[in-house]
Amino acid sequence: MRVAFTAVPDSHLPSVDELLSIAVNALGGSERQGQITMVQAVRQALDDNTHLAVQAGTGTGKSVAYLVPSIRHAMDSEKPVVISTATIALQRQLVDRDLPRLAEALGKELPHEPTFAILKGRRNYLCRYKATAGWPEEDEQDQLFDPREVSATGRMVQRIQEWAEETETGDRDELVPGVSEQAWRQFSVSAQECLGATRCPSGAECFAELARARAGEVDVVVTNHALLAIDAMGELPVLPEHEVVVVDEAHELVDRVTSVVTSELSDTSVMLAVRRVGRLIEQPIADQLMEAGEDLKALLAAAPPGRIDELPQVLGLTLALVRDTAWRCITALGPRNADKDDPDKAGQRKAAFTALDEVHDTAVRMLEAYGHASEADRAEVVWLDAGTDRRPPMLRVAPLSVSGMLRDKLFGERTVVLTSATLALGGTFDPLAAQWGLGEGRSWQGIDVGSPFDHPRAGILYVAKHLPQPGRDGLPQAYLDEIAELIEAAGGRTLGLFSSMRAAKAATEALRDRLDVPLLCQGDDSTMLLVKQFAEDEPTCLFGTLSLWQGVDVPGPSLRLVIIDRVPFPRPDDPLTSARQRHVAAKGGNGFMAVAANHAALLLAQGAGRLLRAQDDKGVIAVLDPRLATARYSSFLLGSLPPFWRTNDPAIPRAALKRLTETAPDA
Repeated sequence: MRVAFTAVPDSHLPSVDELLSIAVNALGGSERQGQITMVQAVRQALDDNTHLAVQAGTGTGKSVAYLVPSIRHAMDSEKPVVISTATIALQRQLVDRDLPRLAEALGKELPHEPTFAILKGRRNYLCRYKATAGWPEEDEQDQLFDPREVSATGRMVQRIQEWAEETETGDRDELVPGVSEQAWRQFSVSAQECLGATRCPSGAECFAELARARAGEVDVVVTNHALLAIDAMGELPVLPEHEVVVVDEAHELVDRVTSVVTSELSDTSVMLAVRRVGRLIEQPIADQLMEAGEDLKALLAAAPPGRIDELPQVLGLTLALVRDTAWRCITALGPRNADKDDPDKAGQRKAAFTALDEVHDTAVRMLEAYGHASEADRAEVVWLDAGTDRRPPMLRVAPLSVSGMLRDKLFGERTVVLTSATLALGGTFDPLAAQWGLGEGRSWQGIDVGSPFDHPRAGILYVAKHLPQPGRDGLPQAYLDEIAELIEAAGGRTLGLFSSMRAAKAATEALRDRLDVPLLCQGDDSTMLLVKQFAEDEPTCLFGTLSLWQGVDVPGPSLRLVIIDRVPFPRPDDPLTSARQRHVAAKGGNGFMAVAANHAALLLAQGAGRLLRAQDDKGVIAVLDPRLATARYSSFLLGSLPPFWRTNDPAIPRAALKRLTETAPDA
């Protein structure tokens, strides 16, 4: 799409175009048209106070493209710009590589060298007070280890204690090797549990508060989508005052925000509240909550997992009992600011209030989810998660949409730039814009700045139209034969993206002895180590699901073939997505297209994006599911993918892969 930009107003600062040239020269690259277009679009959005969605393909240099105008804006406005990411990997790339190099390159042209800081949720920082003082016991589950786990956790706790004496930041990510969540919880507090800087004896030295103070003094604050959501939707600010947010990896924003506002209720959470409040109130009152927790435990153990569309009478009575007994405990605790001069007692009371509030408010929320006359008016969905051997069954409640929250809390008060390699689904930004709540209020624009790759020349999209449709009984033999023939033609060098771990493991077991190349499967080792082995040994293949669809970056000859076993629709029995689909339909929309097809299109685009990661990369995307060629929604899904050369003829991709194999340096 062609975009017209107005001239940059006169300023004592260099223009963004000048700063981009300086940055690119310093980083040893060359300006690309897509990068230039993106820089100008971001600058225009910041100048005009409008929202912007930018689709920028891999290799565009989008980090530099949004950082340059962001840094300039921060200098001009004297307020920090917040950069939000979905993954730790991108946070580290920004803080450890991109921002230091940009700061050094641009510092000579700006009033001062740009400054930056990373800010995480309070749970990610060591709590000095908790590390040195007594604290209420943690979840009972944390003490139920087998002997080996006790020993391992004990060693981790000892390492944390030693590290606490020397760390300057208290940042958990700086503790290498890492420690388990169970061990770390003994040394950290949530925002709700925190006594506050003025009441805590260690408040002046609090790592979380010091990190927030540093963030308030810099030009660029790097954070994550979860903390961004907590800041936007919470009563108290977490991030420093800011007017501009850049959301990188914006395709994950809705899921991350949904996770933040999803609540859970189980007998474990009730019993934790009982233990924390037990010594602070009369025992009979605490016993009432314990009995309610036991009733909840028995009910959840007997109930079938899945979405709960209508509130059963017994569940309603149990939730009401949990709500009311939790409230009696809260009332019995008395004023929240009591014992403020006794930090130990104040810490115990704060922990008790936190656990009780969570239990009470979640029960209230679940009961209120059923207070609507029709499906179209319903705002939330409740479901029962069956749990695992290590985790009990639990009730969950989540909003059917977060668009209203984002519209009012994030987009309503700030200028927001959203960017990713995959934002235009079916060739339009409208599907994701609707999920974000854009379109009402302040104006917004969506642009696709393209990709540096010549997709039709570099890659083939092969859809195996001749294969049977996938079923629920595992991979058909025809699929396994197709996979084997493609891998043989590619000489290995294959990333297999499967819709389930069961399918990935089944394919691995069926093909490991049949193929002459190494075949790894997600779960054999840590994903990071598997990807490293896959990248370093060219003939190796890697099969997996979930994180591999979005988290693999393997440029070069180690990856010539990406196999996708089926269109990645959400599971029909997934409680949240199925409820959202039905909710859209009840309001007169197309629930399948708005939810299931959008989900599939986004994952397909992310999976296909694994193939081309460097300018010399070539290869094949092979989708075994014939529905991508035959179903009525296929044009929407295909419109979400890069413009690879397309074919349904199985001979063409095999021949192309053989040519690539024969011309490989070690062939």
